[in-house]
Amino acid sequence: METGWPESESSRRFGVLFAGLGAISTTLIAGVEAIKRGLAQPVGSVALLGTLDVDPEGDPRHVRIRDYLDLPDLDDLVFGAWDIVDTDGYAVARQARVLEPDLLDSLTHELAAVRPWPGVFDPRFNRRGPVTFAKTGRDFLDLAEQVQQDILRFHEAHGLERSVVMWCGSTEAYLEPAEAHQTLAGFEAAMRDSDHAVVAPSMIYAYAALSLGLPFVNATPSRTVDIPALVELAQLHGAPTAGKDLKTGQTLLKTIVAPGLRDRMLGLEGWFSTNILGNGDGATLNDPDAFRTKQESKLSVLSSILRPDLYPDLYGHLHHQVKINYYPPRGDNKESWDTIDLFGWLGYRMSIKIDFLCRDSILAAPLMLDLALFMDLAKRAGLAGPQDWLGFYFKSPMTSTGQPPEHELSVQAAVLRRELRALVPVPMAAPVPPRVA
Repeated sequence: METGWPESESSRRFGVLFAGLGAISTTLIAGVEAIKRGLAQPVGSVALLGTLDVDPEGDPRHVRIRDYLDLPDLDDLVFGAWDIVDTDGYAVARQARVLEPDLLDSLTHELAAVRPWPGVFDPRFNRRGPVTFAKTGRDFLDLAEQVQQDILRFHEAHGLERSVVMWCGSTEAYLEPAEAHQTLAGFEAAMRDSDHAVVAPSMIYAYAALSLGLPFVNATPSRTVDIPALVELAQLHGAPTAGKDLKTGQTLLKTIVAPGLRDRMLGLEGWFSTNILGNGDGATLNDPDAFRTKQESKLSVLSSILRPDLYPDLYGHLHHQVKINYYPPRGDNKESWDTIDLFGWLGYRMSIKIDFLCRDSILAAPLMLDLALFMDLAKRAGLAGPQDWLGFYFKSPMTSTGQPPEHELSVQAAVLRRELRALVPVPMAAPVPPRVA
């Protein structure tokens, strides 16, 4: 099949840059290195294990997605990161305690080679202790230019022409939409004024990446790139964007279970969800302002799927609650409980209990890998702005139309595969120099 991919080996290599070197990013890096050695399979990765029916109108003909689209090999990924702690990938992974020490020790060299550049920090959005490993500058535009220089030096050092930038730092405190978010000119004025009420650290990374024409992924529930100003910037420079908040544990199950209850026309009175987790994300979400950001992302799912506007007798009075509790002994091993109070024929009440003991970073890492590969693919195919077809991966997907997103997992999966069938990537030009606002 003709794909339009460039032929040289160096042109297939690309950078995966994490704004936040934490449990998820180091779990992904370690997993990629383990898979390359034949120690494991990429379980959870649609890009590497999934298939497509490439003749949906005729006899089924399934091929592997990675072969159909000639995706880069894992050897083609080069990792880099920013963080506000001067550390390395091996030290972070050991502290996160997601993976077994024996596996990490066998990957010491590869993980330790990932040393972060100083990150962008603002105590208004992340109430951590004293931070000394952070960029300083005359204003937020200057910080963005410093991030761009990190990227361009990284490209030069590794002989790369392109990267995907992924925000996977701590969930930021809730940020109200502002007038300056509506236009690029207004946002750049706020950057120039270092307006902490308008510009969060994640937005500085997004501005830097998009100005270089690089794809940007928001893996967290923070507002980040989901504002008109940065969508405008993405369109201007031909950069794909995607987000927000990876759909991993409890919300993943909701998007599987809720459609089944709706399709059977079973009524719901209440859905109570609570979580315990002890990783860095749990510590961050112990802050009410950060939890508000997360809660907004998690609460939007059920009403979209159940459609109380169409079925008011069944779902018009649903009581939906979400709680998250920081419990350090669990580390990255999250546990979520759901109590679903439903009713059936003649209004008789029933109940469903779900107890999901999951590993947060183990579920998230393959999603990040898929997003890196598919966002690179989107860039090569000439796509820009919000990539609706990647909503499969997010709790609160961005949309290009401004309309409410689709949340039902099976529908999202169908959209993803339909778009992958249609994508024919083209060679990517080298990124443009940093734009000075």
